[in-house]
Amino acid sequence: MHIYSLAFNHLPSWPGRIAASHACDFVTALLRFLIALILTSPLTLAVGGEVEPMFAPKEEVSFPPGLHVRYRQSVAMRDGVSLSTHIFLPSRDGVFPSLLVRDIYGNGSQASRQRYAKWATQNGYAFVYQVARGRYDSEGHWYPYFQEIADGEDTLDWISDQEWSDGTIGMFGTSYLASVQWLAALSAHPSLKAIAPAMSPGNYYRDVAYPGGAFSLLSRASWGIGLVGGRTNATYPIDWVEGIGHLPLKSLDESLGFDVRHFRDWLDHPSYDRYWEPLNLEARAAEMNVPALNIGGWYDVFLRSTIGSFSTMKTDAITARARKSQRLVIGPWPHGWNARSVTGQVDFGPQSLINEEAMMLDWFDHHLKGKPLKSGSPVKLFVMGRNEWRDEREWPLARTEFTPWYLNEGGQLQEGSEDLESGFTSYQYDPQNPTPTLGGNIMRTELRGAFNQAPLDGRKDVLRFLSEPFSEPVEITGPIEAILFAASDAKDTDFMAKLNVVRENGEAYNLVDGVIRARYRDSYREPELLEAGRIYEYRIDLWATSYELAAGERLRLDISSSNYPRLNRNPNTGAPFAQTTEMRSAMQTIHFGKDYPSRVVLPVIPSPHESN
Repeated sequence: MHIYSLAFNHLPSWPGRIAASHACDFVTALLRFLIALILTSPLTLAVGGEVEPMFAPKEEVSFPPGLHVRYRQSVAMRDGVSLSTHIFLPSRDGVFPSLLVRDIYGNGSQASRQRYAKWATQNGYAFVYQVARGRYDSEGHWYPYFQEIADGEDTLDWISDQEWSDGTIGMFGTSYLASVQWLAALSAHPSLKAIAPAMSPGNYYRDVAYPGGAFSLLSRASWGIGLVGGRTNATYPIDWVEGIGHLPLKSLDESLGFDVRHFRDWLDHPSYDRYWEPLNLEARAAEMNVPALNIGGWYDVFLRSTIGSFSTMKTDAITARARKSQRLVIGPWPHGWNARSVTGQVDFGPQSLINEEAMMLDWFDHHLKGKPLKSGSPVKLFVMGRNEWRDEREWPLARTEFTPWYLNEGGQLQEGSEDLESGFTSYQYDPQNPTPTLGGNIMRTELRGAFNQAPLDGRKDVLRFLSEPFSEPVEITGPIEAILFAASDAKDTDFMAKLNVVRENGEAYNLVDGVIRARYRDSYREPELLEAGRIYEYRIDLWATSYELAAGERLRLDISSSNYPRLNRNPNTGAPFAQTTEMRSAMQTIHFGKDYPSRVVLPVIPSPHESN
């Protein structure tokens, strides 16, 4: 069934009602509706940043007789801080390979974590569950990411020394539980034989905090301040629409009633510097030697990193074994993977869901027990539109034809540059009335995924460039980049690009989007303000997708300067980041034609007939 030919009769007809509201109330109306929809739905996957766990319990967990369990064991780190650790051993005597999960979202009593233990022990593994430093029952001070490097290595040492351990260890988990795997792998620990990170950051500056140089406001505030701002998970009656609009941004946590050091530290480092360097794991691939089953989603907030980790480990990992043993699986999922077939407002069908337990067992049985892999394909992708899984040998696909599609007069998006007309078109970006977030690679459940873009149709601060209908199916699979030639009358501003699929009935659904903060157009290390009115080239990373356009569908590229509250509003003043309350409007001009070939570069995959 074709992805965008599905009718959503089960969803309320909300777009028309919301679009009719006054522009200044749009963001509040839209988000409140979506939040209400999610909170009243049994399909809710997450609050803030904790995702639906792998192996979600379908029934009450019960352990078989004879299972050996030791709860809340104190495992000392190198600085004397003890971390709460649970050990689950199979009922038989002997030594075992171990599977490790290091967690921040609970104390191990959740049914989902108990299911991890049951699955591992039933399949002949010791299972070790550890609560990270400063969270729940573990000692120490909580500060995201950095602490997991040494604590991960020390935990691997401890497991290796246990009498029940055979000296081989694997790790698995999603989101932060995936981050800790890569951070532990930096030690190149000899016992760590394989990891299975799902939806993990790899470059924490570009993917966690500052995609394209713009601060990832919604996720960093709701996750960093709210959910994990203290020792335990917490939710508060905070308005994540009006509440995170506080200026100056540097005192946002205080305005919400919090004092969160790590959030303020993120704001203090808006450029890529020594603070972020230890967390650029893609640049540190040469320090690691572990095979990785990299799992991502086309609508996941960390998609770019999932692909980046796979690619850099294949080329830069220490050993030939590690370089050859990287796997990549990408489904049509948001940040809660393989939990349901619906992403946003699109149902990809039951075939979009996989048997994750079998996939994980195959992976770890191979690397920890020496069994042959049942699937030898390095890359497994879900092609949206066709709604089928496909095995591939590499990423990007070797047969890709990177094809530029050009912006042209009259809002046209066209293949080929022969008849381009030189011209420009302008819009005004007002940070006090920003273009609202609607779909995309977002952590928050109520906004992520593929959404009908109709609620944004009336906005004058969005430029739209539309292709002609495709006469036959065309597949685009791979990385996508937009190159814009643009001028602004501001000292600093943002440019956004969003690629949409337009159905035959005119409905448009988002595929990919990206941003570049103008001061970071040339370097994330050394920002440079703009000269008013000067035309600059901006390269916008739209990450990647896999989608087969049906005959009759079109592509539409939307250009704007805000995506709020996903990203913080650029105040257009050029003031130091997070320090100002002043905002001003900016006049933005997009140029196109022979001299200024603004375009989007698409990864076109030839049909089998064309390839032959």
